[in-house]
Amino acid sequence: MSFKANGIIAAMITPLTDTLQVNEKGLRRLVNYLIDGGVHGLFVVGTSGEFYGFSPEQRKEAFQICIDEARGRVPVYAGVNGITTKEAVEYAQMAEEVKADAISVLTPMFVSVTQGELYNHYASIASSTNLPMLLYNNVGKTNVNIAVETATKLSEISNIVGIKDSSGDFTLTSEYIRNTRENKDQFSVLSGRDTLIHACLAYGGHGAITACANIAPRLMADIYDKYVAGDIEGSLEAQYKIAPIRMAFSLGSYPTILKESLELLGIDAGPCFAPVGPMNQENKVVLKNILADAGLLA
Repeated sequence: MSFKANGIIAAMITPLTDTLQVNEKGLRRLVNYLIDGGVHGLFVVGTSGEFYGFSPEQRKEAFQICIDEARGRVPVYAGVNGITTKEAVEYAQMAEEVKADAISVLTPMFVSVTQGELYNHYASIASSTNLPMLLYNNVGKTNVNIAVETATKLSEISNIVGIKDSSGDFTLTSEYIRNTRENKDQFSVLSGRDTLIHACLAYGGHGAITACANIAPRLMADIYDKYVAGDIEGSLEAQYKIAPIRMAFSLGSYPTILKESLELLGIDAGPCFAPVGPMNQENKVVLKNILADAGLLA
């Protein structure tokens, strides 16, 4: 498969109305803010996009709006997460129907599965679609880890084109890279931890799927663009600059900081699905100062 997953892919929030419907105007504005900021791809209705709160119809609507507004300028990766294989297959086929460029599939959550069952899960989803597919490892959220051996075996399936690793365990990320390096032209390893993007690139990775790109797309893109251009110091400096923003995620329940930040930047992001609520006023002031220090606010 010729599709290549690389660069900075924004793990988009999903703007919502006060009645918790997809805010089309806000979503279209966010798509353009991110593309104008230099990101290399868009990841819609993933973890940052609160996939768990959407009906199938709302998920499809978000896919369609994002794909329509992107207009082929960058690839759109559709989140097709589900607990069961059947559910993920249905979402994968939905993504193909609306002409997404690729899909991303989080490990099952709540259920405990063996590595053999996990392999069969991903292989079944891959066989159900012609779209390029990313594995998504986020053990902190799902309590299911994709073992290096499982990822390596899955990388041999033609339309499984990469893995996003949000574990924060750089040894695990580096082992994904080392064990798939003979297939590096077809299989990409992407950091899912915003503070480890430069390290991932230095070790042979291919970029990142990043939540901080919602807030600072140009700064995030600089980590990758400067690295591939040979400006290693510039890439590292951009990585340093993003660290305080990533550390600010602890100021509220996820992904409220992303939505609160976008509101400060003039993009209507709306509320999060309850039980996640807004940040308290004290933490909003802290966040505003962090964004100002990063040069994102006047």
